[in-house]
Amino acid sequence: MTTDQPGRPPAPAPTPPVAGLDPGRSKCGLVLAEPGTAQVLQAAILPPDQALALLADWRQGQGLREVVLGDGTGSTTWPEPLRRQGLEPRVVEEHGTTLAARTRYWELRHTPSWRQLLPRGMRLPPRDIDDVVAQLLVERWLGRSLSRCSEAVLRQWPGPAGPRSGRAP
Repeated sequence: MTTDQPGRPPAPAPTPPVAGLDPGRSKCGLVLAEPGTAQVLQAAILPPDQALALLADWRQGQGLREVVLGDGTGSTTWPEPLRRQGLEPRVVEEHGTTLAARTRYWELRHTPSWRQLLPRGMRLPPRDIDDVVAQLLVERWLGRSLSRCSEAVLRQWPGPAGPRSGRAP
């Protein structure tokens, strides 16, 4: 580390981003998070092959090194493909995250909804929440909450054509 000005302490090295992955057989929730700022930079819900492609893109473009992976459905097939891409899987317990994500979804929302008037036990998010589960996995691993600057969730990668390969991993 170097300082730009004499007498000032060196600036801290930037913290590499961390990805969260809620693996599933037909769709996976993903988030890219910046631990230093406690912000989710991007969120996605994608088929497994597109999820793997997006993680590879985050590794190349964002310097991603670690992927926090839930230990639930389909997780046993993911560590090896992640390692082949130069990513280190960090497995955390996934138990209870789907129910917790229903509540967390409403906490993360920036715009009000009539559903928020319902009792908590009756509130169901109006969309899939696999990305919120992935966020909860990262939060468990980091030991702190993350915020979002956007409600946008990527649903296709890399674009309308998408990869032509089969299912992954």
